[in-house]
Amino acid sequence: MSVPPRLAPARRLAPGRLVLATHNPGKVREIAALLGPFGLDVVAAGTLGLPEPEETGTTFRANAELKALASATASGFPALADDSGLAVESLGGAPGIYSARWAGEAKDFTAAMDRVHREMTAQGDDARAHFVCALSLAWPDGHVETFEGRVDGAIVWPPQGSRGFGYDAIFVAEGMTETFAEIDPEEKHALSHRARAFEQLVAACL
Repeated sequence: MSVPPRLAPARRLAPGRLVLATHNPGKVREIAALLGPFGLDVVAAGTLGLPEPEETGTTFRANAELKALASATASGFPALADDSGLAVESLGGAPGIYSARWAGEAKDFTAAMDRVHREMTAQGDDARAHFVCALSLAWPDGHVETFEGRVDGAIVWPPQGSRGFGYDAIFVAEGMTETFAEIDPEEKHALSHRARAFEQLVAACL
């Protein structure tokens, strides 16, 4: 996706501790793997006992920024937050920013995928969908850098694969024949919405 030109250089992240502002184990694993080559001392917000802020934003960017700022302020270290989700064309972009909330308090993504399939079936046979990811890097002084990535594809049913998390088992990216939950994690890291946002973050801040 196109990225507007920057008016000023992004702030660079100095070596040291970086808090991953998420309590989602799947996201922790994936983001930590992406950060592996950069020698950062990565720790999850859950490990530090930091609370999960209420996601009151109306966009992926807004929610990523509020989560990153909350963890940076509470911990005193730079924090990286991800807000991402699945947008289904026939559902008007839903579940979108509510992707995690469709899984409920129990974070039951099997139920969430069932709901996607049920509501898509009621709307017709348009399987087009895309994943969106906003990555926000925040510092304790309130400075934030945000990057966005997107990958297009289609919904498949029934769910296939057990390697991913969230909605990965029902999403096949354009040009591929297997779901995100079937392919090798390294392959997903190279082409996912999160990877595309991360490429921009690396170029600007690392």
